[in-house]
Amino acid sequence: MGDSIENGAVENQLLELAKSKPEGVSNKDLKDHLPDVPLADITRIINKCLRSGILELFQTKDSLLYKYKDPSQKVASKGADSEEKVVYKIIEEAGNKGIWIRDIRFKSNLNMTQLNKVLKSLETKKFIKAVKSVSASKKKVYMLYELEPDSSVTGGAWYQDQDFESEFVDVLNQQCHRYLVQKFEDALTQGGGPLLIRNRSYATAGDVHQFISDLGISKVSLSITDIESILYTVVLDNNAERIVAPNGSFVYKAVNRFLPPQGIVKTTCGVCLIANRCASTGLINPKVCTYLTDWLNE
Repeated sequence: MGDSIENGAVENQLLELAKSKPEGVSNKDLKDHLPDVPLADITRIINKCLRSGILELFQTKDSLLYKYKDPSQKVASKGADSEEKVVYKIIEEAGNKGIWIRDIRFKSNLNMTQLNKVLKSLETKKFIKAVKSVSASKKKVYMLYELEPDSSVTGGAWYQDQDFESEFVDVLNQQCHRYLVQKFEDALTQGGGPLLIRNRSYATAGDVHQFISDLGISKVSLSITDIESILYTVVLDNNAERIVAPNGSFVYKAVNRFLPPQGIVKTTCGVCLIANRCASTGLINPKVCTYLTDWLNE
């Protein structure tokens, strides 16, 4: 799911580039504007857009060009009636976060019977799709058929069929902490001054992402952003610290927990409000303390 989210972002960038170049986008343009995206991912996204009709392929004397085709033109060319065009336009404006049926009804001024008929027709023609939202189990939002839903709709990698995968998150939390601890122990083994050991102990989210990927414990593809959110839970658990690196990104290091409480704190004497008045003689003394006797007999 993580890959779907990242590819959705790349697709949006690609389409924005195509919109800005009505004469067409070349492979060189794609390489210049998306230098960090693997060629295989770009090719897959382009093929998807070509199949859905958002992009059209043209052969020039020198190269291939990809031209953006307004999806609303596709609806018009398929003989959609005026009501379908209105509803389609409203859904298109909602982007990959989608729009609830009540909001569509409000903006279109259609009664519910008419609106349901239009939505059914657009879904059948694969112009739009309904996606369940994690924010409400019975709530569906509508978006264009070719769009990848935003993580705010699907819940991202931590949700499966709208259920939060708490065990999966716990496992990732433990493994991320394990990696940071190993990184810290390796730094100690290598030796050097305290500052050098400290610097060697830090890991980037990319380092941890590679470790989790190599373990193969995730059934879904996780992005670096997903791993960063897990690392933040490790920080909140007081098992790691996070600082800003010189390049502006975060780096993480395992830390020792707070010192465990001393044994005396765990006894009744450790929490007794009148312990300062307790002595070997007198009315308040350990020999007649029922709380201490009960604690010793537990």
